[in-house]
Amino acid sequence: MAEKILMKGNEAIGEAAIVAGCQYYFGYPITPQSELIEYMARRMPQVNGVFLQAESEVAAINMVYGAAGAGARVMTSSSSPGISLKQEGISYIAGAELPCVIVNIMRGGPGLGSIQPGQCDYFQATKGGGHGDYHNIVLAPNSVQEMVDMTIRAFDLADKYRNPVMLLGDGAIGQMMEPVELEPSNISPAAKPWAITGMRGRSEPNIVNSLYLQPDALERHNIRLQAKYKMIKENETLYAATNTEDAELILVAYGITSRIAQTVMARARAEGMKIGLVRPVTLWPFPVEPFARLAHEASGFLVLELSAGQMVEDVRLAVNGVKPVEHYGRLGGMIPSPKEILAVVKKIMEGKGGKENG
Repeated sequence: MAEKILMKGNEAIGEAAIVAGCQYYFGYPITPQSELIEYMARRMPQVNGVFLQAESEVAAINMVYGAAGAGARVMTSSSSPGISLKQEGISYIAGAELPCVIVNIMRGGPGLGSIQPGQCDYFQATKGGGHGDYHNIVLAPNSVQEMVDMTIRAFDLADKYRNPVMLLGDGAIGQMMEPVELEPSNISPAAKPWAITGMRGRSEPNIVNSLYLQPDALERHNIRLQAKYKMIKENETLYAATNTEDAELILVAYGITSRIAQTVMARARAEGMKIGLVRPVTLWPFPVEPFARLAHEASGFLVLELSAGQMVEDVRLAVNGVKPVEHYGRLGGMIPSPKEILAVVKKIMEGKGGKENG
């Protein structure tokens, strides 16, 4: 077992990427993920990797496109408005079926918003964000150790499906320090016969492209992409459920909010309330199955987010009207206390209804 070391979440992502065989990093500084780009600036040259601070987020994502097209393991990172600037390039990368890892350490919005933690980029991450019918695989860690584990997993998933993978963390997880285990790297990424590496040994050139001028050709490409997304849904959907077997009310949360929800659940159960928790680990594909099943067992759901209500829409779709789904959110970088949420839980359990906040 590897020795545990104390690391900040942002820096742990960087080291995990190196463990995963990341060869190139392109980025641009923005709070609250600036420690990640600083860490990669120091570490990538030490492992014979390439670090480049691009002139903009737009430039950075297009550098990712180029490195991914050449078959490299490549990563970029930013925070909310910076990810917005990358959206066109992310759509190109998804359309060209190129693997890469994109890190978003979310802050409050809209606009420049604040440098405080937020979860208001859920729609952007899970519903595409850029143009066209495409999906990123979206992983949502709730600890620094999960930052490490999911970063490594993200590179493997990206290569497996030739698809962008987004690590969606909030500013609190990015900034907190916790002990983590990092196994030494023995990873040798698999060969990528589709990559643009020259004509040596080939009779025909490889082509990496997302442009299809003929509508029938573009339709065939989209149909193939949708088949891939269906396969991802079938094979890669993850969630964590706690105390749901006898729960009357199910809390739903991800990231830092799920850690607060764990405390709320423990306090509520200590007071005799049957409260459970479902934490989506993949935000896309969203874990529909547990909500559809629990809708026939629990009395209702309470979705907790640092937003005006985004993931709550996916929960309501999964529950499909069978049971009530209520929402409690804080905005602008405000983080609710366990006491605050517990008061909402008590109102629901008393039949008074929860507060629709935001």
